[in-house]
Amino acid sequence: MAKGLDWQADGADWPNRAHSRFVEAGTYRWHVQRAGKGEKLLLLHGTGASTHSWSGLFPLLAKHFDTLAMDLPGHGFTRSLRRLDASLPGMVRGLKALLAAEAFKPDVIVGHSAGAAIAVSMAPGLAPLPRAVIALNGALKPFGGPAALIAPVMAKALAINPFAALALAKGGRDPARVARLIEGTGSRPGADYLEFYGRLFGNPAHVSGTLSMMANWDVSGLMPAFERAGLTLHQITGAGDRAVPPDHADAFAQRYRGVTAERLDGLGHLAHEEDAPRVAARILAALATAQAPARKAAT
Repeated sequence: MAKGLDWQADGADWPNRAHSRFVEAGTYRWHVQRAGKGEKLLLLHGTGASTHSWSGLFPLLAKHFDTLAMDLPGHGFTRSLRRLDASLPGMVRGLKALLAAEAFKPDVIVGHSAGAAIAVSMAPGLAPLPRAVIALNGALKPFGGPAALIAPVMAKALAINPFAALALAKGGRDPARVARLIEGTGSRPGADYLEFYGRLFGNPAHVSGTLSMMANWDVSGLMPAFERAGLTLHQITGAGDRAVPPDHADAFAQRYRGVTAERLDGLGHLAHEEDAPRVAARILAALATAQAPARKAAT
């Protein structure tokens, strides 16, 4: 098993460390960060990221909400106690165990990229239902064209090769390579974000967890259950996103009830890392009019 990040060494200057702690729930030892008072707001980062992605946004939202963030299974400092289940249903099961351990019933869920897909998948099964889900550059559609077959197969092949994560992690220690990868999404976050991405991409355990998540990912069929539950989804996208085309959000807004979309000019896939105050303002504006669903969650 690949060695994970070390909290005392790699996490010594981790963003919002003062709010960090470790919680055993389900089959994981979770790295969580929690701060603030009021309505409960859950933050779910995207594939390959960690709580560091919320470095700027977390304290802004904690001024208004009881805010909970975590490293997803296989990511960052969260460790599997038995077997990693990186499928979408597995992620949801793990998160529900964590929410139960924290006695945390989210009123709002904010998810970035693949984290938005987790939010949409999880929300209809929560009781009570959250009053709103916010997708930041949400990756809610399956790959299109040949990538629909090639990308998961490649990820699965790499994930089961014990040397693949180590080889990829060595490349992840190259700052120039990390910068090119991030800039390829259409974003230019600050140097501090690149530093933390470098630590993540340079760690074999984190890379292995990311590959496993990609290899087991299936977002088909998410929206019908979400729509039937009467839930509200507000999509905020960076107009320059090169990872998830912004018109995906527009298509979802046109097709499903309770779904809206807005674009932020000058920002890319990591919009919340590039301009946390601007994204926080748009989240608060969307929540100002969001009403709780009339229906109860299915049991």
